[in-house]
Amino acid sequence: MGMPFLRELNPIIRFFMRYYPGQRYLTSPNTPLSLPLNECKVALITTAGFYLSEQDSFESNDCSYREIPNSIQTHDLFGGHKSSAFDEQGIENDPNLAFPIDRFKDLENDGKIGSLNHRHFSFMGSITKPKPLIYKTAPEVAQILKADCVDVAFLTPV
Repeated sequence: MGMPFLRELNPIIRFFMRYYPGQRYLTSPNTPLSLPLNECKVALITTAGFYLSEQDSFESNDCSYREIPNSIQTHDLFGGHKSSAFDEQGIENDPNLAFPIDRFKDLENDGKIGSLNHRHFSFMGSITKPKPLIYKTAPEVAQILKADCVDVAFLTPV
């Protein structure tokens, strides 16, 4: 199954895709790896809006984040993505599609990555007013990951 044509999508999704107020950024904080991947500490970041039962759910345009422990079992994640243009069925069936913790544990066990960080992060996707995310919460998470000595952050955007 390939990518559908825009005309084949639900009218709400077509409108969203056509008129979404996207942003262009001319710079990127990308940094080349200085270690082989099998020596790197990795953290996962998702924009699927996952949270734990003891955490607050996400609201629309919510720029906050939720810390997800590495010990999490995917069936303990709650989905909180708020967008009528997003079909959550896939990640409800398998949260690894948007938060591939089980796949990365396999990579760690196989020696393909050095280790997984003790915590990971979840954000809300489909944020139309991202300034608080850009200037506050994303830099906070970056500082936390830096303090944790994380070498690689793997982002799964939703």
